[in-house]
Amino acid sequence: MRQYDYIIISKEMIDAAKMLEKEVKVNRTIASKIDTLTGILGEFAFAQYLYGDWKKNRVGDNKGDVNFIDIEIKTSAFPFRDTLNLLVREDYANKRKPPFYVQIIIDVSDSKACEISQSTKAYIAGWATASEVDSAPKKDFGSKLSKFGGYKCFYIQIKNLHPMSNFKSEYYKNY
Repeated sequence: MRQYDYIIISKEMIDAAKMLEKEVKVNRTIASKIDTLTGILGEFAFAQYLYGDWKKNRVGDNKGDVNFIDIEIKTSAFPFRDTLNLLVREDYANKRKPPFYVQIIIDVSDSKACEISQSTKAYIAGWATASEVDSAPKKDFGSKLSKFGGYKCFYIQIKNLHPMSNFKSEYYKNY
């Protein structure tokens, strides 16, 4: 398995994320009890990765829009393995086409985890373009709460994503 960059989640990050949960919760796609917290912490981890400061995020200001300029962050809370997938809901992919999707996996101890603890690793697993997502296969992956999610997702295994080692150079080519 290749090496993956990661960010260590701090207590300060968790506390800040919990304060934002009610403000940013999207009721239509709840897949677990920590779904919203997971998404917020993923954005915090990516801000730390990209800018060196987790507070340089747009959580709360980006509802209905991509998470960062031209970047959509997809975050899941599972025990990390590179056979997990970048998942993009079909309806979301049809509405917007951010140039970059980045997958983050918050490495919890159990796939049914109900909390995220400080010192947990958030793996910055890899990235794909909108056209790569659009050409990926689709499947209903269900949720942690049910066998069926009621929607299909485009999916790409993490080990098949572009490595983060070339993300910044690709991203900054456009800016």
